[in-house]
Amino acid sequence: MTATQYLADWRPYPFAIAETRLDFTLAARTTRVRSAIDFRRTGPGDLVLDGAGLKTLSMTIDGRPVDPALIRADQEKLIIPADQLPESFTFEAEVQIDPEANTALEGLYLSGGMFCTQCEAEGFRHITWYPDRPDVMAPFRVEIHSDKPVLLSNGNPVNTAPGHASWHDPWPKPAYLFALVAGDLRAIPDSFTTASGRKVALNVWVRPGDEPRAGYAMESLIRSMKWDEEAYGREYDLDVFNIVAVDDFNMGAMENKGLNIFNSKLVLATAETATDGDYERIEGVIGHEYFHNWTGNRITCRDWFQLCLKEGLTVFRDQQFTSDMRSAAVKRIHDVQTLRARQFREDAGPLSHPPRPDHYQEINNFYTATVYEKGAEVIGMLKRLVGDEGYRKALDLYFDRHDGQACTIEDWIAVFQDATGRDLVQFKRWYTDAGTPRLSLTEEWANGKLVLNFRQHTAPTPGQAEKPARVIPIVLGLIGPNGDEVLPTTVLEMTEERQSFSFEGLGARPVVSLLRGFSAPVTVAREMTADEQALLLAHDTDPCARWQAGHDLALDALIDRTRGKAGGEALIRALGGLLDDAEADPAFAALCLSLPGEEEIATTIAASGAVPDPDAIHAARRGLVQDIAEAHEVALTRLFDAMAPQGPYRPDADGSARRSLRLACLGYLGRLDDGNRADTLFADAGNMTERQGALEQLIALDRDADALARFAAEFRDNRLVMDKWFMVQPLRAAPEKAVARARALAARPDFDWKNPNRFRALISGLTANHAGFHAADGSGYDFLADWLMKLDPVNPQTTARMCSAFETISRYDTGRQDKARAALRRIAAMPGLSRNTSEMVTRILAGAA
Repeated sequence: MTATQYLADWRPYPFAIAETRLDFTLAARTTRVRSAIDFRRTGPGDLVLDGAGLKTLSMTIDGRPVDPALIRADQEKLIIPADQLPESFTFEAEVQIDPEANTALEGLYLSGGMFCTQCEAEGFRHITWYPDRPDVMAPFRVEIHSDKPVLLSNGNPVNTAPGHASWHDPWPKPAYLFALVAGDLRAIPDSFTTASGRKVALNVWVRPGDEPRAGYAMESLIRSMKWDEEAYGREYDLDVFNIVAVDDFNMGAMENKGLNIFNSKLVLATAETATDGDYERIEGVIGHEYFHNWTGNRITCRDWFQLCLKEGLTVFRDQQFTSDMRSAAVKRIHDVQTLRARQFREDAGPLSHPPRPDHYQEINNFYTATVYEKGAEVIGMLKRLVGDEGYRKALDLYFDRHDGQACTIEDWIAVFQDATGRDLVQFKRWYTDAGTPRLSLTEEWANGKLVLNFRQHTAPTPGQAEKPARVIPIVLGLIGPNGDEVLPTTVLEMTEERQSFSFEGLGARPVVSLLRGFSAPVTVAREMTADEQALLLAHDTDPCARWQAGHDLALDALIDRTRGKAGGEALIRALGGLLDDAEADPAFAALCLSLPGEEEIATTIAASGAVPDPDAIHAARRGLVQDIAEAHEVALTRLFDAMAPQGPYRPDADGSARRSLRLACLGYLGRLDDGNRADTLFADAGNMTERQGALEQLIALDRDADALARFAAEFRDNRLVMDKWFMVQPLRAAPEKAVARARALAARPDFDWKNPNRFRALISGLTANHAGFHAADGSGYDFLADWLMKLDPVNPQTTARMCSAFETISRYDTGRQDKARAALRRIAAMPGLSRNTSEMVTRILAGAA
């Protein structure tokens, strides 16, 4: 087990690097890497270099051999005492590595015959000896020797000839941003002229045959570059920008300077193979990685504890980008849904941690929803507090002050304080305190005066018992009983544990439209009647708060039904009014028709102190769908027909909105027509969005055999589409059949479990089937444990991330808890378990004790 790393122990590296020179001779089993690193002492200390899995052939300092006995193999470090070093020197090494055997996909590895790299967070140490930490930055020169036709690295090309290429990246960068790709690739070329008039060559590189599916990625890149200039004043700084699609990749994408490496599922798309959601994710992730050029590359994080500095900020920027490219209201609601589904769940369990943790054992386990999504929410709150002008002023200062530096959260907060004059000491708790604050509201009404009494409380989390009050921006409005807005959007700042705000001169008691725009990542406890929720659903002027009212109305009804009570009448009435006007905003109507998921229902029940029953939750949700379908069959049929395609497929906001409403209606109508419409739509659909939606409906109705066979026959050679096929079957299957489906799929010869996309597709499909995964007999837990134990020796990073499916086990009944713990203990006892997986399992078991 790796020793725990603590933020308090961080010390600056005692050397600066003037330049790093790398020379690669690529071979599948015997790649040779020669390095020359020019060091200059900047402080006291030994020279510490990281290395893992390296066959060291030679090492010298200024030409003098280095004693191999200085390598501490158990710690994967080379330590040269300070008294053996001059003030400035060149360290040179030659090592041999085995890319073909690198199934962990960290460092340099092979993907279908193509050499590629993944160095974040600590992958560069698998390539050569180097100070593999983000605060050590240097310009790189790279020579590549290979018989592969395309040889790429960071920066600008210096020269290219058959079998050889030279690259120079003039901008100092840490080793985690290094990238190399060599393979048989085809380019989709274009160019972009920056605001200052420089022409940048753009390329999206794909495997032969994939060229027709890469056009949207290029369009998204150009939109991203233009948006960043207009919204943030950031111009691209190299002569070329390359994106490469890779089939075997642990993450979604990587922002390596000038050479972004992408999981191919986030590059390749056509109407026949990609859904609307795929198109939006491609656009968003292309933007995210491009925006990292400034918020992550030009300015990076000092250490990995500060990961949310680059990731939270860049997620916030990509959310802004997608909002501007599509529907801002729909995007915000989707972001809220994602935050609640992933980050709130994380905050409520044994894996809870602050956006900036103060310790870790394996940094790869902290690429979490808290770092990314909550990190973005914290920046959104900052922007609300200082305003648009203050935010832009602070960001301009951030770029001017810290360009070329590796920074901390303290640097980030100081920029906002200096730019706006605000004291943000208390606000910083959002970065250092774990957990989701619970905001309670009670109201007092008398003589035209409304008093709102707020209380905030954050429950204890692992390692953090006491949670002082945070700054919470509460954005609200007031809606009169006739549906008129009597108080427009107002921002309140809560800074105490208890705080009251008064509104006078009101003619009648209004309904509070609370947390508009989801102004803070908190949960809310307040007493509301179904009529008040219905009023907000019908009349609230804020789309997020309006959707929230309908969502809460549905959630309350579903919880009542899990407890054997009647529920849903007010919701069914309110949806009638929404359906009458659904064509005015199809995307919003589709969101309101989408009932809370079973996982969210379980989370809400557990938060109340009760024990959720996955089977009762599934039955309650299924029953409410049936009742809504029967009550509104005519309106749902009308909308399903009205949302039929109008012309060729386009992956834009309007077309996506119409398809989302059509599929939402189909989800209800299938309960009445036994899937006949879904069967017809599957056969006739001209796009993957409707085709996959119809297939999912047929699986849910157990009418899928023919459709699944046709789908597999048509797309068996398309690896990304077949990932969908593997995922939707356990995801949409009846709970009692989900594990059996997963087992049957795992036994197929085309279940390439060593490919992260295929593995995640099947396993996440099962774990997202709430009642299926949490089957009372423990079969879901055993299936997951078996496969995690099989994958861990091959790819520990992916294994560890999939362990999070167990993080909620302590909320369920004793029988399920015992079976889940037994499965986790089997994993923990496995000989040779990776440090990645061991840390995750240990944390989950500790929280479930």
